[in-house]
Amino acid sequence: METRGIMGGLYRICEWIMRISVTNILWLLCSAPFFFCFVMMLVMANSNFMNEVLQMKWLMGILAPFTLFPATAAMFSVTRKWVMGDVDAKLIKTFFSSYKANYKQAMLGGIFYTLLSVIMYAGYTIYMTEMQSMQVLGIVVLAMLVVLLVSLFNFFSIIAHYHATTLQVIKNSIFMTIFRPIRVVVSGIVSVAILFIGLKYPVIIIFAAGSLIAYLSFFNFYLTYQKLQQAVEAREAAES
Repeated sequence: METRGIMGGLYRICEWIMRISVTNILWLLCSAPFFFCFVMMLVMANSNFMNEVLQMKWLMGILAPFTLFPATAAMFSVTRKWVMGDVDAKLIKTFFSSYKANYKQAMLGGIFYTLLSVIMYAGYTIYMTEMQSMQVLGIVVLAMLVVLLVSLFNFFSIIAHYHATTLQVIKNSIFMTIFRPIRVVVSGIVSVAILFIGLKYPVIIIFAAGSLIAYLSFFNFYLTYQKLQQAVEAREAAES
């Protein structure tokens, strides 16, 4: 029986809080090794253990493709259900079935993104500190790195929505970021804002940040996807 009025509204709010919290906690648990290293890095940075901080950064880079990327892909699969209207989908079942189904693709994509990000960041650092006459190239590399990182929103959304090869997923995510940048940039800005608030109120990180970012990112991706589909259909109709 559907509950109406104020009680119905409160019930729906509680349902959404539960969905967001459970999905976020599942994401954190499956990414636990990565986030443990991240927390340890912050603690060591405050204590000026710089060698240990560097070690934690390397360990995070190694762990990310095998923990963070598959867990994030699974979280996007859950939020995709919500955006597509299936808000009553079983959270734990959807998360872990998606985690298993997309693990290899997310891991391979994670290796690509991690390696390329490290290479670009190293190049940027070298250009800006040791080759100051070529700082313009450093700025170009930094811009490319930003595009690469922002394209992650599309990467995870495409994994959740399409059946394609890993190469096609990476290529399409980067192309969509370059040629349809507005919504993915909005996702990036809002994500930074959520994380900034989460630094002040850690409870947001624990219970909501990841899920909210994934929901917003897939929502924006899906709007872009629909516009692209309409453009393709209009072109096909004109050609016929």
